[in-house]
This record gives sequence, C-alpha cells and structure tokens, in this order.
Amino acid sequence: MLEIDGSQKSGSGTILRLSVALAGIVGEPVHIYNIRKRRSKPGLRPQHLEAVLTAARLCNASLKGASLGSQEIWFEPRGIEGGDVRAEIGTAGSIPMLMMTVLPLCFSARENVELHVSKGGTDVRHSPTINYLIHVLLPILGGMGLTASMEVQKYGYYPKGMGEVTLRVEPSKKILPVRLEDFGRVSGIGGISVCTFLEDRRVAERQAKEAERLLGSQGYRPEVRVVNDFSNPMQKGSSIVLWAETDSGVLLGGDAIGEIRKSSEAVAREAVRNLLVEAEAEATVDIHLADMLVPYVALARGESSFFVREVTDHLESNMWLATKILGAHFRTKKKARLHQVLKT
Repeated sequence: MLEIDGSQKSGSGTILRLSVALAGIVGEPVHIYNIRKRRSKPGLRPQHLEAVLTAARLCNASLKGASLGSQEIWFEPRGIEGGDVRAEIGTAGSIPMLMMTVLPLCFSARENVELHVSKGGTDVRHSPTINYLIHVLLPILGGMGLTASMEVQKYGYYPKGMGEVTLRVEPSKKILPVRLEDFGRVSGIGGISVCTFLEDRRVAERQAKEAERLLGSQGYRPEVRVVNDFSNPMQKGSSIVLWAETDSGVLLGGDAIGEIRKSSEAVAREAVRNLLVEAEAEATVDIHLADMLVPYVALARGESSFFVREVTDHLESNMWLATKILGAHFRTKKKARLHQVLKT
C-alpha cells in the first residue's frame, strides 16, 4: 500500500487529489494521512470530499475515512471503468479542482467518460476559472494526444455556487511528451469575459474593454469575447480569462474573478497582469499550468521539457508525488531568469 503524508511539501489539497488520481491509474491502494493538516480548517472540505468520492466511483474503489473534516483516508481502486458519472459538491467549492482530480483517471478509463458536476463554483478564489481549463489546459493536453471537452451549463460563484459543468473524455493509450523550449513571438491574444445576471451594469463588457485597452497599450491586438450569462439566477458573479499564443506553440493564461467591492476594471487589470508577467518572462508554460501538466508529463513516454518563471510549491509537490507513485524522473535547472522543468 502506498503511504502518503499529506503534510509534506505544500501540505495542500493538491497532494490528496493527485495521490488519489495516480493511485487509481497504477491500480495501487493508497493511505493518505495528515490531510491539509497545516490549514486553518484541516482535513477534507466539501470539494475535497466530493473529488475523492467521484474518483472512487470512476475506479470502483473501496474507501474508508472519507467524511468532512477527516485527515486520513484509505483508497483502494479496482479498475477505472468510465461511463456516466455524476457529482454534487453542495457548496461554492471549486468544480475546476474536482475536474483536475479526475481528469487523469478519465484518460485511463476503459470507456468514454461523461462527468456531470453540479452545485459547485466554476469561478472561485484559490482555483483556476472553468474557462482557464477550457481555453488553456485542454488545448495543451490536445497537443499531447488527449481529447476532452467541457461544457458549462451554469456558472457558479461564491458564496452559493450552484454551478454546473459537464466533462467529456475519450480514453487514450498513449500520451505524447511536451517539448516547449522556445518562446517564439506572440501571435495572438484572446479572452473571454463572463458575467452572470450583471448585464445591466455592463460588467463583462467593462472587463473586456479594460483588458483590451491595457493590452493594446503594450502593442498587442487582443480579441476578448463578451458573455452576458443568465444561467444561474441564484448567484451573480463574473470572471475573465486571457490567453496568449506564440508562433512556437506556447499557450499562456491569466485569469481573475469578480468580487464584492472589486470593480470590473480591477478584475481586468488583475488578469492582464497575470498574463503579462508570464509573457514578459518568456515562460513557455505559466505557473498554474505547470503543476497541472505534471501527471500527464509523468505518464508520457519520452522526454518532456518546458520553462517556468517560478517553481511553485504546487509544482514541487506534484513532481514529488509523480516520482514517488509513478517512478518518474523530474529535475529542474535554472537558466537565466527561468527554470527548466525536465522529465526524462
């Protein structure tokens, strides 16, 4: 049985989520303890619990210790079946984080997967927005030979959530390595600005216009799509995600969410800043995508290489886990102002 100390490295829910996913892929039982031990509210929160339960449904796994607040679970997978799966978070807990937990499992399933997640947050703090996954993560995975799509039925925000998303995945027997070693030149910047039941205040439009103004002042010609959404009358909110593509195949993202007493223009400024800090550093993978890619890079045959501007705690944690569970070989090298991540 694999033994994983959840207080190691970042000590975050990332260790729980990736441990369960990788254990399911290799078909090994795993015991995870000290889950989120150093957090102000340690143990399993609703989004972590539902992520583990969903993974268990996909893997036909036996599960012990899976309850709110638990700091210890035993997860014993019995094969990744796939098929139609439903999950319900019940709070504004992050749907994208749940999706990232089960996505590696889905690619290893015996049959196509359709996962419908309801009553959660699509765009909440401390998590990528759902449109970041759709427009940044999934295209990069597509380049690795992995096919998946996400469809938003309802956007969901803090504090009520009530969002709904459907994930569809085709299993793959082969994952291609990533070789992103040359930044190249920015060939285009796109984006999507969303607001839910805030059209009367022109929130999505103002976010988009401010982002276009700021990026235009830097010599870019962005195209940001405006979406005035009415899918969720229970919860108003907004978000914006921007992405930059280069002529060498690099795709960088930056996003931000609306909050009370945070102007639409401030939301746009935050997203622009998050994108430009990556582009100006000439990273080939942004700091958030970097840790998301680790399980796929670890499972791919052949050498992978990309450049990040910072080795975050989450990236370090994920490389540590992929080494421990999969036997992958990761290393990082400092090169000028960037860090090269290599998997050999």
